[in-house]
Amino acid sequence: MKNLFSDELISRIRKDPLIAVLVIDEAGDAVPLARALLRGGISVIELTLRTPAALEALERILSEVPEVLAGIGTVLNAEQVRAIKERGAAFGVSPGLNSAVVNAAREHALPFAPGVMTPSEIETAYALGCTVMKLYPAELAGGLKYLNNVSAPYVHLGIQYIPLGGLTLENLPSYLESPLVLGVGGSWLAPRKLVQQKAWDEIRRNAEKASEVVMKAARVP
Repeated sequence: MKNLFSDELISRIRKDPLIAVLVIDEAGDAVPLARALLRGGISVIELTLRTPAALEALERILSEVPEVLAGIGTVLNAEQVRAIKERGAAFGVSPGLNSAVVNAAREHALPFAPGVMTPSEIETAYALGCTVMKLYPAELAGGLKYLNNVSAPYVHLGIQYIPLGGLTLENLPSYLESPLVLGVGGSWLAPRKLVQQKAWDEIRRNAEKASEVVMKAARVP
């Protein structure tokens, strides 16, 4: 079964492995937010479907900040898969593993990473054609030590993970240096409160600090 993520997309995320997870309440904030992150060195974002503004925010970013690779997160049903594909999302992400959603992503040719935590979920996702998976919530599950253990039986399958949940500037380097990790994500780069406050300079500084950590990390080719 063909992998849902293309080699080109995997290469792009490996090159720019820090994914800003965003909650946007006002679509008008989307472009200045994307530009602030881009100025700070972050070019991959995941807009979560937690507010009514998310899809319009995606459209505005794709139109006005095309340098950003913009995906959609919190995808919970097949209708959302169709909607985000139509609007040009680069990829989709879900917090958990739902076979109907993964199958819809395949039907609509949408690169998709389901959320996993257990061996059973990893096996099910792989059977559905996923070799890129989101480990969530990463730190609560046990962090990199847990990922090393739970992934051990599947290393030969070439599965790559995007940990989210509990990542910080302090633990970021250890994740980035793991051959299991394609990219990492977090909402701490642009917390919802800062977005609501339109604190673009502070968000840019957050992105710059994180980008410096990425630059210093020994990334696995």
